[in-house]
Amino acid sequence: MEANTRSTGRLPAAFLTPGSSSFMDFLGAHSPELLPGNRRLPEGVVEAPHGTTIVATTFPGGVVLAGDRRATMGNMIAQRDIEKVFPADEYSAVGIAGTAGLAVEMVKLFQLELEHFEKVEGATLSLEGKANRLSTMIRSNLGMAMQGLAVVPLFAGWDEGKEKGRIFSYDVTGGRSEEHGFAATGSGSIFARGSMKKLYRPDLTEEQATTLVVQALYDAADDDSATGGPDLYRHIYPIVTVITDEGFRRLSDEESQELARTVTNRRLEQPDGPRAALL
Repeated sequence: MEANTRSTGRLPAAFLTPGSSSFMDFLGAHSPELLPGNRRLPEGVVEAPHGTTIVATTFPGGVVLAGDRRATMGNMIAQRDIEKVFPADEYSAVGIAGTAGLAVEMVKLFQLELEHFEKVEGATLSLEGKANRLSTMIRSNLGMAMQGLAVVPLFAGWDEGKEKGRIFSYDVTGGRSEEHGFAATGSGSIFARGSMKKLYRPDLTEEQATTLVVQALYDAADDDSATGGPDLYRHIYPIVTVITDEGFRRLSDEESQELARTVTNRRLEQPDGPRAALL
């Protein structure tokens, strides 16, 4: 039977008859060693590049999710142009903070999880359902998180049922919280959140929302060495994505460059950024 499978190139029947709409359950049943949480780690302290600040904000008609480009390992810059924001499917996206390599692997698995569900069930998960699936994946990584290899993402998307953009944050145990208006995660999140708290308004336009997240990332980089600000010399700018009822869209390099340059030029006049009204 095994020889026949090899010669014909056909998969065994078990692979063609999934017993669950969850790709993680399917993978766990057939190749559990491929799940991130089941990897064996070397003895001692594990040093790995970490991604940092991710921010998100809603606006009437959608949600914006953005991230800086720096990865660090201890006090060293491990990479200056890492990508931390990825589409999960047509109407949602994930921004990663934490152990970079493991986080990217988890995002790819999450993308497969959503695609697998759609193919098996013939329908897409609700945004709430997607957020729950991601929570389960993070919880399955708890063992590695306890050893310092944590992944703490932000999940955002367009809710077709409620017709609005929504944001979900997580802790290392997979605990999920819906954020209202804006959110941030990663080492620079405290500074980014403080920035957004003063600048956010519920009636932002899409252009204002994209400007807001870049301002917040700039403030995070100003006070957190693990967060990278716009690098005008190397042409490295934040990744900014917008999700509306038309789907996921990543700003082009030219759009991100123009946005970053506009914010940076204004900072020449006001180094600490825009001022919020006292009353």
